Amino acid sequence: MSEELLHTEPLEADELRFLELKEEKERSQYYKVFSILMVVSFLFSFSGSWYRAYEGAPNAFSAVRFFLCTGILLSLSGGAVYFTYRRDLHKLQTDIKGKTKTIEITHIKYKKYMPQNKSYHFYLQTPNKMSIEVTQAEFYTLNEGDEVTIEYTTCSKFYLGHY
Repeated sequence: MSEELLHTEPLEADELRFLELKEEKERSQYYKVFSILMVVSFLFSFSGSWYRAYEGAPNAFSAVRFFLCTGILLSLSGGAVYFTYRRDLHKLQTDIKGKTKTIEITHIKYKKYMPQNKSYHFYLQTPNKMSIEVTQAEFYTLNEGDEVTIEYTTCSKFYLGHY
């Protein structure tokens, strides 16, 4: 067996456009999720004030307590959204700016047919992609140990295809 090979190439125009559409969709989802979390933070603080008023607490509608609670909840929500952004969307944006993809030659570890959804899969000897779905013809043509070339984005490791 030969050693696994990696190299980068420029993204094709249709691959780049696909990534740009994916990034646009995911970015709008981040805005939507953060907007919902922001509203929930204010509503949670507001409902807490009403609960304290219902219990008869003096100074139940304290502005300091309301904004402190809201600020803490917004900080936690914002931190979680920022962490997921840096983990996922930022890598995709880096791939779009760099306009490169990685081409890797790897080997088939084993083949498996999934009767539940009638699909064919190759399990690969690479840490970047565990398995790929292939056609029935590819499944019966290639054997364990054969080379397969896979393409994926360089930073986000988003699978683009194989040959």
